[in-house]
Amino acid sequence: MQMPVTGRVCKAAAACAFVSSELSGVVMKRRDALNTMLGVTLAAVVLGSRAAEGDAAAKPVPTIAPPDRETKIPKYKAPENSCDTHCHIFGPAARYPYSPKRSYTPPDSGLDDFRELHAKIGIARAVIVNASLYGNDNRVVTDAIAQSGGRYRGIANVDDSISDAQLQALHAGGIRGCRFNFVKHLGGFPDMAVFDRTIKRIAKLDWHVDLHFDAIDLPSFYPLLDSLPIPYLIDHMGRVQAKDGLDQKPFQILLDLLARDRKCYVKISGPERVSATGAPFHDAVPFARKLIATAPDRVLWGSDWPHPNVQVMPNDGDLIDLVPLYAPDVADQQRLLVDNPMRLYQFGA
Repeated sequence: MQMPVTGRVCKAAAACAFVSSELSGVVMKRRDALNTMLGVTLAAVVLGSRAAEGDAAAKPVPTIAPPDRETKIPKYKAPENSCDTHCHIFGPAARYPYSPKRSYTPPDSGLDDFRELHAKIGIARAVIVNASLYGNDNRVVTDAIAQSGGRYRGIANVDDSISDAQLQALHAGGIRGCRFNFVKHLGGFPDMAVFDRTIKRIAKLDWHVDLHFDAIDLPSFYPLLDSLPIPYLIDHMGRVQAKDGLDQKPFQILLDLLARDRKCYVKISGPERVSATGAPFHDAVPFARKLIATAPDRVLWGSDWPHPNVQVMPNDGDLIDLVPLYAPDVADQQRLLVDNPMRLYQFGA
């Protein structure tokens, strides 16, 4: 039986009160926290998914802007075996067709463009994150890995339709984690029952889970994150907004998780999504510095090329030139670009 909308709203309000108590020092047992949050989140799923369905019916699928094809040669020279841990390959669509349920359509930005970009900015390794517009078709990622000579790893899209044998095949093909998207404009919350089952399945493969949140939702998901039994990686600095300052609640939650929970990793990526001032996105630098200072062994750098759904299109040469601003210490640069991704994604030496 469906819960009335008023009942769901009351549950959401109760969740806010719960999180406030959690952050003021009352720490629940991990399993209790997970059970509580699953009930709240399932209510949010009903509201969010219905809104998304209504929007999808009313609007055509938009075509997004291409990346800046005139990549600058950066001033910064990245260390040997540097890794871009968050990037995508789009197309060619004729070979790798997009899901009819996608929320956007990108121009082709294929493997040749991908290689050219990394050659220009001095990046040797990459982790290709399968975008939501491909659904559970992970071929664009595994095909690229197969041609990389061991230099690429991947993050897949996974749900109950993928068998254990297929999961094993993905692992053999270089996949080292799966991604769940919680961002409203990209479709909203996943089915949390599927999420829970998937976490248990990928734990057997020694994978981690890659999580994409809107900053405003981080407080609500704090107990769930704290309860995860496997490593988890939060995209784009949690999409916090620089205009709200370092003391904003979502960023403080992110720092708290990173400081306390050794399963928590954060990507220093997407400064164009964080910045309020625009290129060259220097107002995002203090957030990256704080994250690195909190857990220098659990932060990673990513370009987010070809930058889907951004308001200001960055130049990737400028993005790699932010690294010495994020991490002035050469040892921190080595950890950010080489050591941390090598360990998490199981690259060879």
